[in-house]
Amino acid sequence: MRTLICGSLAYDTIMVFPDRFARHILPDQTHVLSVSFQIGEMRREWGGCAGNIAYNLKGLGGEPVVMAALGHDGAPYRERFGKLAIATDGVRTIDDTFTAQAFIITDLDDNQITAFHPGAMNHSHTCRLADVGSGGLAIVAPDGKQGMLAHVDEFARAGIPFVFDPGQALPLFDGPELVSMIERATYLTVNDYEAKLLSERTGLSVPALAERVDALVVTQGGEGSTIHAGGTTYAIPVVAPQAVVDPTGCGDAFRAGLLYGIANGWDWERAGKLASALGALKIASRGGQNHTVNRDSVAALYSKAFGELPF
Repeated sequence: MRTLICGSLAYDTIMVFPDRFARHILPDQTHVLSVSFQIGEMRREWGGCAGNIAYNLKGLGGEPVVMAALGHDGAPYRERFGKLAIATDGVRTIDDTFTAQAFIITDLDDNQITAFHPGAMNHSHTCRLADVGSGGLAIVAPDGKQGMLAHVDEFARAGIPFVFDPGQALPLFDGPELVSMIERATYLTVNDYEAKLLSERTGLSVPALAERVDALVVTQGGEGSTIHAGGTTYAIPVVAPQAVVDPTGCGDAFRAGLLYGIANGWDWERAGKLASALGALKIASRGGQNHTVNRDSVAALYSKAFGELPF
């Protein structure tokens, strides 16, 4: 099933400072802060929610179609999608700006200083459903505000079932905007912190939010996840990873598993278990798209955790 993936595409530049920020920042001088950190390690990663979700879904054997915006420096990302056979019908190039980019400096205590430039992401509303024709399923993941509003509206009007995943973009919206998008969505995914923030911003409890969609999925990190669907609550256990290396992109991998399950008509417990296995596979590698995703590797984790094969 063609699954339309709306969300950000980004380059993540990750730098490691071989010391501690606290040794170089004077607490009583932060109002005149001027520091320079010499970096010991630097790497550039493929990032963005749409890129990460599409990468994982394709590895499972799904059919992702990316709807996102790249800047004038986006050719390498297009080439990557080409090599992975990921459809880019809905990818627009914005010639007068950069692709969204995050610059992250991490110290020895895992403290981070991040600068994020949205760039082309703020033009994601120019990526239209007409560019891709149609799809049987979609997800609206964190992106530019106008783009998220436009894609929710397009999918709802076209009758395409979709997952609404506000994620880190949640603070961009006020309560009425969030309620409007949730009520038009088919499914809603958040982590436990976002669930609390969403309840606070909308004035709706978690059970009340669940009543407005076919399924509400709440991830809880190392505690697994909970799926509220059809008046039933499913507790999905976490899958033990081979190693805990980097949580970046784990939520996106989890959502790819959900999308695969939904597209193939799986029950919620089975789909949730697959999503959990994808998250465990991802966390054992650095970056959002460096882990190897295929049905064999996922099935091995799934069967070890649950005593049965997923496929």
